[in-house]
Amino acid sequence: MSIEIIRYDEGRKEQWDAFVRVSRNGTFLFERNYMDYHSDRFVDCSLMVFNDGNLCALFPATLNEGRLAVVSHGGLTYGSFIVDATVTAALMLQIFSSVIEYYRDATVAKKILYKPIPYIYSQYPAEEDLYALFRCGARLVERKISSTIKLGDPLPFKGRRKLTAAMKSRLQIVEDDNFAAFWEVLTARLVNKYEVRPVHTLDEIELLYSRFPENIRLFRVVDAAGATLGGVVMYLMKNVVHTQYTGTTDEGRRIGVLDHLYAYLIKERFAAFEFLDFGISTEQDGSVLNEGLIAQKEGLGGRGVVYDTYEVDL
Repeated sequence: MSIEIIRYDEGRKEQWDAFVRVSRNGTFLFERNYMDYHSDRFVDCSLMVFNDGNLCALFPATLNEGRLAVVSHGGLTYGSFIVDATVTAALMLQIFSSVIEYYRDATVAKKILYKPIPYIYSQYPAEEDLYALFRCGARLVERKISSTIKLGDPLPFKGRRKLTAAMKSRLQIVEDDNFAAFWEVLTARLVNKYEVRPVHTLDEIELLYSRFPENIRLFRVVDAAGATLGGVVMYLMKNVVHTQYTGTTDEGRRIGVLDHLYAYLIKERFAAFEFLDFGISTEQDGSVLNEGLIAQKEGLGGRGVVYDTYEVDL
């Protein structure tokens, strides 16, 4: 085996994206049109790994502000190696060693912060990197917990509010691209309850939707007058649908429109997918559990999947 490490540049965009699409564990989040929408905020130091001349792995990564840490990936919830079927456990050990050596020689970084892709997002088992982390003495520094539904055999809703037939008749679930209407509801909810704003601006989510219209889907619950009472933005992967944003008005929460919407998404719209991932319910790097938030997701049938971060000393 002959390992060659090449730093990514824009001239390799087509090759990078094509590999993501056929990999064992890549999602559209790793395509450059998604990763690079906020490239002005990050210093990219992504790598492409070749074995005997053949591309076998990608490593999406950025340098943090002080450039003392390589983060995989600073703009995404998770990063780690994107691999094809040729990457075995022995080869991954060589790849890991070569990447550590590359960053040690080419940067002033002192560590790699490595965020493995949760197993549910892999189309085929791909945890050779976790074994390599153990072998190189990596330290678990952060663990967050998400809630996930197995869509082929979902747990029943518990303690959820059921809309009456009369109420349902006055509501409509629409799948469209009216992000402006939903962003108004979402922003008001986040500002009023948490004093934060959505990670993406309206312009950014509309840009990403224009690039990935099949992967980014908006669902709104509207009343008879067409007013938005609640909704969700879903990210569609090959085998997973992920709840990116959820928001309701006060009236929408009062009558339980999200329960109505999720019943449709789980039992009908996305029933053919393997998992629905609600996302994390922790704060302060995982050390605090938002019990109210996770209880809502667990009431819909979600159960735990962890999002980890490891530190590798360079």
